[in-house]
Amino acid sequence: MIREDKQALVDELSEKFQSHNAFYIADASGMSVAKINEFRRLCYNRGMEFKVYKNTFIRKALDTLEVDTTEMDAALVGQSGILFSKESGNAPAKLMQDFHKSQNYSKTAVVRPALKGAYVDAGIYIGHDQLGTLATLKGKTELIGEIIGLLQSPAKNVISALSSGGSKLAGILKTLSEKEEVAG
Repeated sequence: MIREDKQALVDELSEKFQSHNAFYIADASGMSVAKINEFRRLCYNRGMEFKVYKNTFIRKALDTLEVDTTEMDAALVGQSGILFSKESGNAPAKLMQDFHKSQNYSKTAVVRPALKGAYVDAGIYIGHDQLGTLATLKGKTELIGEIIGLLQSPAKNVISALSSGGSKLAGILKTLSEKEEVAG
């Protein structure tokens, strides 16, 4: 590969890093071609992309980001594939977990693809043990929805109390007026 081609690949990769709010670095070594293709198909079906890159290209592309990504160096060992997601930061983690479940790995088996590192909304996560944490992260739209729900909740409670209180008050007044008519 000539220098221009290498630079074009680094530029393409850095553009993907900047346009995606989340990317995961995974180790797919030891997987058969059929299993890798199955994993890629699952990625495609969920709107994600999985592609294998050389670690030096990944490092050069990470250096173009405006944040410190030196922690990711621990993940740039051995074969590295990158899983890109535009949706939410937890979607790739859920995808990896679903793929692992579908493969029926034994408890002692080496799980592949294994999470080596992840970059989610400027947060860096290193190691396969972080997969569960990443799967439970809430996306931006989920958080906004929760905040809106929390803001609407007090107003709904006040309106509910007023409307139910109003009917109770009307019922009490009606009962009192009926008692006066009977007594009078």
